Amino acid sequence: MIQELKTSYGHLFEDALINEILQVGTYKEVPSGFKLIEIGAYIKGMPLLVSGAIKILREDTDGNELLLYYIEKGETCSMSMTCCVGRTKSEIRAIAEKETKLIMIPVQKMEEWTAKYKSWRHFVLGSYHTRLNEVLHTLDSIAFDKMDERLVNYLKEKVRVNNKNRIDNTHKEIAYELHSSRVVISRLLKKLERLGKVTLHRSHIEVLDL
Repeated sequence: MIQELKTSYGHLFEDALINEILQVGTYKEVPSGFKLIEIGAYIKGMPLLVSGAIKILREDTDGNELLLYYIEKGETCSMSMTCCVGRTKSEIRAIAEKETKLIMIPVQKMEEWTAKYKSWRHFVLGSYHTRLNEVLHTLDSIAFDKMDERLVNYLKEKVRVNNKNRIDNTHKEIAYELHSSRVVISRLLKKLERLGKVTLHRSHIEVLDL
């Protein structure tokens, strides 16, 4: 774990902070689909990703989900930080997109390190800036992009995050994450297949040329 942590965060944090993370952090390995944070629950720690990816989702009053962004190696979730510091319930759901390794940092250390380490302050502020831009991008996409454009961008991001052209999601799951309906997503995927952009299989989607 020491080498993995240094590889992911050594360029961001000084050695003293790395050592403290190793002392107080809880190392976890979670499988794809594992739910790390649930809406309405209190968050007791902040995740630092060593490898893999976590998707962050919001939910409306009808239970429909919307994908906000992904957290990847060397990153954390600013919304988790906000809930931790404010001692408030989570407003997001965090699910492992693929097999993921992470270190959970206790709440009290987050505040302590903000005063103690300049690199930690920069990391936290940078995370807020990055996540805010991603949320704004998601809002812009909903407000200004057509659903076919949103679907293409979604598929591209899935391919990038998972580093493979196979997407193991049902049409219904994709519809949930794009806050659409299965019928609409299926129709658009069929259109992409006719254009030679994807191949639809019973259990997965193969991305050919987007």
